Amino acid sequence: MSAELDPQLEEQIAAWRAYAGRRDAIAGRDVDELEDHLRDQIERLEASGLAPDEAFLVAVKRMGGIDELSREFAREHSERLWKQLMIDEPAAESSRSRALPLAVGLAVAAAAAVKIPALFGIDFAQGGDFYLRNLALLILPFLAAYFLVRRRARTATMLVVALPFVAAALVLNLYPFGTDAATLALAAIHAVVALWIVVGIAYADGDVRSSRARMDFVRFTGEWFVYLVLIALGGAVLVALTMAVFGAIGLDASAFVEEWAIPCGLAGAVVIAGWLVEAKQSVIENIAPVLTKLFTPLFTLLLLAFVVAGLLQGSLVEPVDGAPEMFGQRDLLIVFDVVLVVVLGLLLYAMSARDPLARPAWFDRLQLVMVIAAILVDLLVLIAMIGRIAEYGASPNKLASLGLNLILLANLAGSAWLQVRFLLGRTRWDRLERWQTGFIPVYLAWSTVVVVVFPPLFGYV
Repeated sequence: MSAELDPQLEEQIAAWRAYAGRRDAIAGRDVDELEDHLRDQIERLEASGLAPDEAFLVAVKRMGGIDELSREFAREHSERLWKQLMIDEPAAESSRSRALPLAVGLAVAAAAAVKIPALFGIDFAQGGDFYLRNLALLILPFLAAYFLVRRRARTATMLVVALPFVAAALVLNLYPFGTDAATLALAAIHAVVALWIVVGIAYADGDVRSSRARMDFVRFTGEWFVYLVLIALGGAVLVALTMAVFGAIGLDASAFVEEWAIPCGLAGAVVIAGWLVEAKQSVIENIAPVLTKLFTPLFTLLLLAFVVAGLLQGSLVEPVDGAPEMFGQRDLLIVFDVVLVVVLGLLLYAMSARDPLARPAWFDRLQLVMVIAAILVDLLVLIAMIGRIAEYGASPNKLASLGLNLILLANLAGSAWLQVRFLLGRTRWDRLERWQTGFIPVYLAWSTVVVVVFPPLFGYV
């Protein structure tokens, strides 16, 4: 049900607009813009399964902080709003009650899909090559199916989501990869990235051109990861207790744990975590700002410490046998590639949790410091990679890392520039959002190139 067609919701929005219009500091044009943001948030939340009144409350909460406007409105109208929520509770419960069986059914189907290869003699412990190729293909379609069903997606959207999965399955299983081929590992890893973005198409119900829809998927990704980690921690405790209980009576449960509990639990958790994000949005919204404010300073210090320590130690600048010592430290380059990706993910998650209409604050300045530090690290890593390629020649791993770092550098440099302009009051926050979400198709394209082009280009080795 859309925000424009629900009479109760229109009444709530009208009350909110009247409240905003009474503020002398807010012009009529500003009220129109705020209402557009509010309606956009409500539509996204309704599409994710919330009832109209629930969506309205969450949307008002997300906008709370604009001159305390929405927060005061929620306080003054809370009694009436919560009464309406209680009246409409059966409808909301009905929506959630339909979502849970769907999520559980698809989680069970994902767990079964992981074990079906065992019927053909391919078990999880020994079929490493098969599962490297197909693990994402066995699990992610069920998460995509959950969103397609929940959104009542059109046939065109279903086809747009299904075709990349089919194409990835053909490429990964028909390419004649060599034994322990580096291109196979690269293709499998980048296939996960590409297919996760395809899941985002299902999440957005095919609205891939909307910057807001892309940012909502970024928010979902961060929250999904939080829930998945929590489920994994609970699963680890369950596995430990299972081993201990069966060990106490003289039985070894390790085979069951390795072949059934871990693979099936992982597959099911991917879907259940997706359901939890949508079912518990009001809870996770309180966690997201805390996580971003905790880890942003820590990663900023990590990046700054690396730059300072490297320069003081001289390993980044002093030549050893004609090349900087860091050029030979392949593992170190991989570690900092991972750090840069995590930093970008943290930046995106922090942006998705931020009120887009709030004024610049200290946390925005801290983010700018983190981005600048990440740019410095990325430049050092790029210099090292170019040196390794010049010294030892090109390889699929080196070129894949080089391409990723160039994309990261462009992304981070643009973010830093726009962040500076935002802090100076020369641009709006949504311009920074559009810059970041505009890179999602770039990562999809690069991942596709690595999956499809790199293997034949390097002879499937």
